[in-house]
Amino acid sequence: MCSVKMEIQLYSGFKHHLFSACLIVNESYKAEFIELRKWLKDRKFQDSNLVPACFPGTGRGLMSQTSLQEGQMIISLPESCLLTTDTVIRSYLGAYITKWKPPPSPLLALCTFLVSEKHAGDRSLWKPYLEILPKAYTCPVCLEPEVVNLLPKSLKAKAEEQRAHVQEFFASSRDFFSSLQPLFAEAVDSIFSYSALLWAWCTVNTRAVYLRPRQRECLSAEPDTCALAPYLDLLNHSPHVQVKAAFNEETHCYEIRTTSRWRKHEEVFICYGPHDNQRLFLEYGFVSAHNPHACVYVSREILVKYLPSTDKQMDKKISILKDHGYIDTCWRKVLLGEVISDTNEKTSLDIAQKICYYFIEETTAMLQKVSRMKDEKEALINQLTLVESLWTEELKILRASAETLRTLQTAFP
Repeated sequence: MCSVKMEIQLYSGFKHHLFSACLIVNESYKAEFIELRKWLKDRKFQDSNLVPACFPGTGRGLMSQTSLQEGQMIISLPESCLLTTDTVIRSYLGAYITKWKPPPSPLLALCTFLVSEKHAGDRSLWKPYLEILPKAYTCPVCLEPEVVNLLPKSLKAKAEEQRAHVQEFFASSRDFFSSLQPLFAEAVDSIFSYSALLWAWCTVNTRAVYLRPRQRECLSAEPDTCALAPYLDLLNHSPHVQVKAAFNEETHCYEIRTTSRWRKHEEVFICYGPHDNQRLFLEYGFVSAHNPHACVYVSREILVKYLPSTDKQMDKKISILKDHGYIDTCWRKVLLGEVISDTNEKTSLDIAQKICYYFIEETTAMLQKVSRMKDEKEALINQLTLVESLWTEELKILRASAETLRTLQTAFP
């Protein structure tokens, strides 16, 4: 989510573009994007250098219309286009929010507005934006339980925590939703259902950009840093890229500038930060191929299983690793850059290799299980394909690690 400042960056996919240019489809002619551009223009957004397009591998994104020079502005989105808690408080919901005790959270305010405006349909002033938002999301909280059971153990546990968090968010908000009944002809329980709130929660969680923290008396003390940014949020993620992005307090626009030159008809990306694939899956519902930040998590239980049973300092070593955020095979001397003995080095390599082979076997088995389920559960094919891509990326890491360990071991007799 946007409690941590989102790093936004640009990527040149020129080689990829040459290979797949015939597969890129410009979508700016579609009715929903024509309406969105009209809506943005009415709110003082001027033509950008980017147009919506569908790309192989990443799906819908934004493409450069012209070559982009270093330092050039590519998007300047006026504050009037941003959906923030200010937007909500100025709306028909404002009177209900200001009198509710205890004060609603900024997240609840945004989610309530999204659900209410989506329910309004053609009557919503935000309809052009709502029309291009995803109808469904692929964060773990949205997946079927049998699909969540196929995730790596560490991610599965976090996914279950995420689901419990959203369920609690819904349960604790129902009284507030009931207070809004005078605004609607229909029963609020049918409007502010769990599925509706889940959609709104995922919209904010996966698409919001960061603004400087604000504090309002009518809202709770949780950080109020999220803003939904129409059009800008069509940009896809790449871990390999870089731009400069921030809200300009002088122009009152959210601005993105390039840091390099870019060719015409390339896809423009943003980067949510140096996240591994499990974090990307958990927070955003996708996996990044060839992610330089990708890793495989090794639990304490697996580490203990493969460490020598005669090691009298086992508990101390585990404690040191935990203190430093490392649950792997490096001890404090290694962390501090000190030279360790050849015997210990070889032992560490042997242990790491055994753990690596264990995970290769486990990952291969999980991929086979997912493949069988794809044949049996056609309705879950999209969810299963996403899980399959996560395991596939982890298997690449494990095989590369195994080869590296094998090469390192040749240095020892």
